Amino acid sequence: MQLLERFRARFAAPAAIYGAPGRVNLIGEHTDYNDGFVLPAAIEFYCWVACAPRTDRKLVIHSENFSETVEGNLDSLSAARKNHWGNYPLGVAWALQNSGKRLNGANLLIGGEVPLGSGLSSSAALEVAVGFALLHQSGLHVDRTELARLCQKAENEFVGAHVGIMDQFVACHGRPSHALLLDCRSLEHKLVKLPPVIQLVICNTMVKHELASGEYNRRRAECEEGVRTLRRVLPEIQALRDVTLGRLEEHRALLDATVYRRCHHVITENNRVKSAMRAFECGDNRALRTLMRESHRSLRDDYEVSCKELDLMVEIASAQPGVIGARMTGGGFGGCTVNLVEATAVEAFKQNVATRYLAKIGLSPEIYVSPAAAGVRQIDVSSSNFGQR
Repeated sequence: MQLLERFRARFAAPAAIYGAPGRVNLIGEHTDYNDGFVLPAAIEFYCWVACAPRTDRKLVIHSENFSETVEGNLDSLSAARKNHWGNYPLGVAWALQNSGKRLNGANLLIGGEVPLGSGLSSSAALEVAVGFALLHQSGLHVDRTELARLCQKAENEFVGAHVGIMDQFVACHGRPSHALLLDCRSLEHKLVKLPPVIQLVICNTMVKHELASGEYNRRRAECEEGVRTLRRVLPEIQALRDVTLGRLEEHRALLDATVYRRCHHVITENNRVKSAMRAFECGDNRALRTLMRESHRSLRDDYEVSCKELDLMVEIASAQPGVIGARMTGGGFGGCTVNLVEATAVEAFKQNVATRYLAKIGLSPEIYVSPAAAGVRQIDVSSSNFGQR
C-alpha cells in the first residue's frame, strides 16, 4: 500500500501495481548466451512498479532507489547517459514500440527490493515489471515469452549489455516451489520441483569488482572465437551447446589455451545442468553436491570469473552441517553464492557463515533465505502487504 500512497502523492492519481522478481541461478552459469541450458529460480525479492496512464505520449519514470526521475517521449525515445538506470525502462518501451505495439503514455513509480549489484538480476526484474505494466496499461495482450525476448533486446541493443535471456525469462515464467530448466536456444522450458525440506540460501559477499562488466563481454567474445575456430572442422555447429566434450578434446590443438578453457567450462556446465535436473527429480542430494562443487571449480579455474571472496564464501558454506551444495551464482567477480541447505540447518548456517566470513574478510555478508517465487504479475492491492517490505 505504501507505494500506492507515494504514487498518489507524486502524481495526484491512483495507480495499479505490478511486480517482477529477481532470480538466483542454481546451476548453468555463462551458458545462456551460448545457446545452452540453465536452471534458475525466481526469488521473493521484487521490483515493484506503480503505473497509471497519461493522456499524452510521455513517459515519466521515478525511481525510489535512485531518487531520480527520467522522462521520454514514446515517439522519439533515446537513451540517457551511459550506465544510467533510466536506460532500462526507456529501453523496454523502445523495444515494445519497435515490435509494433503502440503504447500509451504513463507515469511510473519504481521501488526495487532486489539488492543492486548483487548478481540477483535487479535489471531484468525492472525491465519485466515495466514492460508488463506498460502493456497492461495500454490494453495490450501480454505474451510472457515475447515479453522476455523484448526485454532482452532492450538490454542488448538500447542499454548495450550483451546478456542472454535467462534473467528476463525466469522473471516472466517463475513459479512458486519450482526451478525452471530452460533451453536458451528454443526457449523450451520445464518446471523442476524443489524439495520442501531444502531452502535456497543466498549469501551476498558485499563486493563487486570493477572489472566485472568488461570481463563479461570478453568471455562472450572468447566463446564466439571458439565457435568460429571449431566451425572450420565442425561446420554444422552454431554455438558451443552443439559441441560435445569429446569433439572439443579431439580438436583442442586448434584452440588458444584460454579459449579452450572457456569452451570447456560451457560444455561441461551444460552437462551439469541436465544432470542436476535429474538429481532434483530423483532426490539425489549427493549428486547435487558434486555438481555444484564442480560448477564452482569450473567457473573459478576454466572461466576465471570467481574471486577470493566468492571462493571463501563457498568454502565456508560447504563445511557447514546440512549444506547440500554451494557455488557462486551470477556473472561473477563478486556478488552472491547460492546454497542448498536443509531447512532445519538454515539458522545455524546463517550465523556460522556470517561469523566466519566477517572474521576472514572484514565484511558482514547479507544472507537471504527465499522460496522459489512467482513471475511477473499485477498485484491485488486489496489483499497484498507488499508495500510493507
